[in-house]
Amino acid sequence: MSKRNTQQRRHQILALLNEIGQVSVEQLARKFETSEVTIRKDLTAMENNGLLLRRHGGAIPVPRELVVEEAPSEVKRAIGRAAAGLIPDHHRIVIDYGRTTAAMIPELNHKRGLVVMTNSLHVANALRELENEPTLLMSGGTWDPHFEAFQGRVAEQALRGYDFDQAFIGADGIDLQRGTCTFNEQIGLSRVMAEVAREVVVLAESSKVGRRIPNLELPWDQVHTLVSDEGLEDEARTALEKLGVRVVCAEVSTHGK
Repeated sequence: MSKRNTQQRRHQILALLNEIGQVSVEQLARKFETSEVTIRKDLTAMENNGLLLRRHGGAIPVPRELVVEEAPSEVKRAIGRAAAGLIPDHHRIVIDYGRTTAAMIPELNHKRGLVVMTNSLHVANALRELENEPTLLMSGGTWDPHFEAFQGRVAEQALRGYDFDQAFIGADGIDLQRGTCTFNEQIGLSRVMAEVAREVVVLAESSKVGRRIPNLELPWDQVHTLVSDEGLEDEARTALEKLGVRVVCAEVSTHGK
């Protein structure tokens, strides 16, 4: 197989991955009429170049939350401001990893008496930079370098030792029938966050509605509030409200923050 053909195949693998959301080694070997060993080499090389993430027997796209950003987009900042506006002083909250949830943190600077637990090192570092720094708790657990967050049973046990007023959880996709979806296969911690909080708030951009993501994270009966942006279509909002989900649509400034 020539180098050119290898590059063409990898380009086609990436296009297929972005189209259907998840591929298997077996599926790709059949499609490209090559060996599974060759496909595994392709996927390893593509992961090393930051084009995808390897998962059991196949691969998934790189989640948008992992793309390096100079700063949060204005949509994320708007959602963060709206979510932070739901938090009263002296609340005990838990914040999941993610760029959208992290966009809340600057908006917490004027909150008083907060206790915040997180599994995200990025969120923890942002909280420590606040002038009005809240009491910070880390979940601990097994470090996942792909998502820059702690996962696993130890983290889940730590969470179950607390009682929270609110949980703030991101999403890679919004399935209007099923619930929130994620590329991360380790969904147990987010579900425990939902279990130990009296209010579950999901933060997700309107562009994530209808995204085909393999893993169901939170069914709608576990979600109290969705904070999105003004791009959320009326039909989607109506469907969610019929399911009992409160919908908050943040106004996005066209002139930046």
